[in-house]
Amino acid sequence: MFDALIVGGGAAGLSCALVLGSAKEKTFANDKRIGIIVHQKTSHLQTALFNNVLGLTPGTTGASILESGKQKLLDLYPHIEQIEKEKVLEISKTNFGFEVKTNKKTYQTRIVVVAVGYTNLMRIKGLERYVEAHPRDVVEKERIWLKNTDHLIEENLYVAGTLAGWRSQFAIASGSGAHVATDILTLWNNGKHTKVHDKIE
Repeated sequence: MFDALIVGGGAAGLSCALVLGSAKEKTFANDKRIGIIVHQKTSHLQTALFNNVLGLTPGTTGASILESGKQKLLDLYPHIEQIEKEKVLEISKTNFGFEVKTNKKTYQTRIVVVAVGYTNLMRIKGLERYVEAHPRDVVEKERIWLKNTDHLIEENLYVAGTLAGWRSQFAIASGSGAHVATDILTLWNNGKHTKVHDKIE
């Protein structure tokens, strides 16, 4: 049983995992089991080149960020379980939370964060009723979003990144994932607003 399971290993998913992982010393988070299904094949980062992102060296590729992001998560927060080479097929509600079925296994979790791309090829069964035309993209591209309020689709079911209705900018998608992570930490902290910062001593 996971306490939180992130679906998608792109900018939003990895950012969400990094922020959740960084809270490991907090009493309200140190016993939480967190996982990320790091499916990246359909991430728009695969073909991205970054020249206009604060903190990134011009010429940085999205493909390099995908790989370095997984490694950073492993190096800094190895307690976050990275699930490789699996694609989510279905998310269904249960009495205890959610069941997430992939092409290989089935996982139980209390919280789900859906952080896959906003293409209309997204076919995760169980999410169909939330799918609408993307509010911040051109109609011809047929992009979608999962209808939500401030990233929350329904209780304990979150969406992050472009699928949450945001524009396809790396900084926006990353920030969206971090936003969801702080909302989950706030939930775990009994509603007390929570963020995690590292500081130079």
